[in-house]
Amino acid sequence: MSELLGIAVIFGATVLLAIPLGRYLATVYRGDRNWSDFLAPLERLLFRAGGIDAGRGMSWQQHLGALLTINLVWFLFALLVLCTQGSLPLNPDANPSMAPDLAFNTAISFLVNCNLQHYSGESGLSYLSQVVVIMFLQFVSAATGMAACVVVFNALKEGSTDKLGNFYDYFVKSLTRVLLPISLLVALVLVFQGTPMTFAGKQPLITLQGDTTAVSRGPVAAMVAIKELGTNGGGFFGANSAHPLENPTYLTNMVENFALVLIPMAMVFALGFYLRRRRLSYMVFGVMTAGFFLLLAPTVYYEMQGNPAIARMGADMHLGAMEGKEIRLGAAASAYWGITNTIISCGSVNSMHDSHMPISGLSEMLGMMTNAFYGGVGVGLLNFFVFVIIAVFISGLMVGRTPELLGKKIEAREMKIALIVALLHPLMILAGTALAAHLYVGNPTEYAGWLANPGYHGFSEMLYEYTSAAANNGSGFEGLGDNTPFWNISTGVVLLLSRFLPIIGPVAIAGLLARKKYTPESAGTLRVDTATFGLMVFFVIWIIAALAFFPALALGPLAEHFSIY
Repeated sequence: MSELLGIAVIFGATVLLAIPLGRYLATVYRGDRNWSDFLAPLERLLFRAGGIDAGRGMSWQQHLGALLTINLVWFLFALLVLCTQGSLPLNPDANPSMAPDLAFNTAISFLVNCNLQHYSGESGLSYLSQVVVIMFLQFVSAATGMAACVVVFNALKEGSTDKLGNFYDYFVKSLTRVLLPISLLVALVLVFQGTPMTFAGKQPLITLQGDTTAVSRGPVAAMVAIKELGTNGGGFFGANSAHPLENPTYLTNMVENFALVLIPMAMVFALGFYLRRRRLSYMVFGVMTAGFFLLLAPTVYYEMQGNPAIARMGADMHLGAMEGKEIRLGAAASAYWGITNTIISCGSVNSMHDSHMPISGLSEMLGMMTNAFYGGVGVGLLNFFVFVIIAVFISGLMVGRTPELLGKKIEAREMKIALIVALLHPLMILAGTALAAHLYVGNPTEYAGWLANPGYHGFSEMLYEYTSAAANNGSGFEGLGDNTPFWNISTGVVLLLSRFLPIIGPVAIAGLLARKKYTPESAGTLRVDTATFGLMVFFVIWIIAALAFFPALALGPLAEHFSIY
């Protein structure tokens, strides 16, 4: 009971913090007066140094041009540092430079807010790379998603326009007024709880058995704070937030879990405050929360029940299925983290998903396959926006009216873009998994190192890897040997397409809608802020997103589940 109370407190506290943060985000992006205006001179200095007029309105094409151009520059910079880190300073442990294919995958992964790690954190990167590549990209990729989301907010306002605010203004304010200050607070909690924050190298220690060892450390607290807050994922250490120095206590576990869900949840409430349509944000929050609990309940149940195959061997299962979990955290908190980090595109883990029960693995994959329940910072709402467009169109056809969203007509162009974005996600996941399975079965000797668990679970490991890449998540079933040219390059391509097309699509739809004539809502208008429409969106998400994956899930986690029971 105490374990269940713990995760209930985490969720309740997150909601209570997200509502005022959502109000604050709305005031920041609308340009209203707020307590953080003392940062305005710093922002003006940055804009002046970059030659940017932050007050100039930008069309949706200009927004995308700025977003894609600056991301290309960051990618090239990250690739250069990772390929040469062995010769650069701040490398006290003498970690080598990355191979080109691994550097390609890593640079893309952190650029797109995924943080899929095909390397072990403490041995794969120097301190310089951890700071100027990993931490830097964790900040700017999160701010990019938030800025793109505000563009869609602007398109949903009343009236017609082709100017949707300024990308650089939203981007910089996301950094200075949201991500940096909250990251500082989270990092301070972690430091006082025992998380390292130093540039010194490994610490030599003598164990209780008398053995000599060296413990890795580094600027861990700062990296962990933004990896959670920006829904980036990844880990300073290879074991991620299961590592006792990255997540030392139950308190740090709670704080890190607050951080990883806080902004995605707050952006939902910010939508209502920004548009002054709070009922709309309640509808969105209700649909997302229903999906979250639908995935959470079976995961918590099966992890707390334990593994029957192990129980049949005489092992005591009263603590739950504890393989791959930390005793200081417990089964329930591990299950809760497993779902929160997969529904919000944050690949941080506090236990090994590869050791979770099959139904838990299925729920975690479904969270990424639907990719619309809270989601990553900003992009979660962009994914949800696509399903709203589809639901509005279907609802309009059902009642014989021209589909409208908040006074703007939904026509063929918007639907085509929405469907391409919605269908791209299963295409990337299923095509990648099919290719990997074909190669493995066709030449099991050459690819024997891929899977530690052939069979149902091995198929799940490959399915999870592409699901994680396509959902910009970054967690993995770590029984997969993924640091190979095939996995580095194939997942890198999936990462690129699955990050930028789902941003380009919704922003393009927003631009098209913003230019259309605004028609005030009347008694005959389909209202999108009702529970009825919320139910419609919920079923559209499950029919389009979830059912597309049922055959693959039947071959992997479902088959494994029935083989155990």
